[in-house]
Amino acid sequence: MDIGSTIRNIRKRKNITIAQICEETGLSQGFMSQVETNKTSPSISTLDQIANALNVPLAFLLLRKDDRMSIVRKEERQMTTTGSGNLKITHLSSVGGVRMTLAELPPGASTGTEPHAHEGKEVHFVMQGSVYVEQGEDSATLSEGDSFSWHACVPHLVKNVGDGPAVVLIAIYKETDLDLEFDL
Repeated sequence: MDIGSTIRNIRKRKNITIAQICEETGLSQGFMSQVETNKTSPSISTLDQIANALNVPLAFLLLRKDDRMSIVRKEERQMTTTGSGNLKITHLSSVGGVRMTLAELPPGASTGTEPHAHEGKEVHFVMQGSVYVEQGEDSATLSEGDSFSWHACVPHLVKNVGDGPAVVLIAIYKETDLDLEFDL
């Protein structure tokens, strides 16, 4: 972990001097210097004091860099196609076991000819168009602004039944690592 560099970066960004941190926490400047250069590891109690002096949550100091906020710019998004009718899938972002995707279904397009199942849970929001959804013995036709969710382990199907394209925002949760394979 690189806690010291994180502390130094936050301190500098907020224009706080080591002396000001020491004055507020009661720590010595030598100790703070060693913390910031990762030459010593402070206790949780000491980190909490430093976090308070920096006005940041203690948890933020403990996060690894790759566990912090992740940004995917529009032009950096990965796209794939799948299903009958070439569903266009835009991979928006992911963290932990949660992934956000945007599915664009041309008129008549569906996730396949037969319902399919896979690991995970999904929440869907119909942003545009009209879709028919089926899972097990349940089915419904949904329009713009409607939402639905399901356990993906039960066979399911989504089909665009409108005259224009349908766009569905999807949040997928899986306990195992997520790949870029689309599972709608």
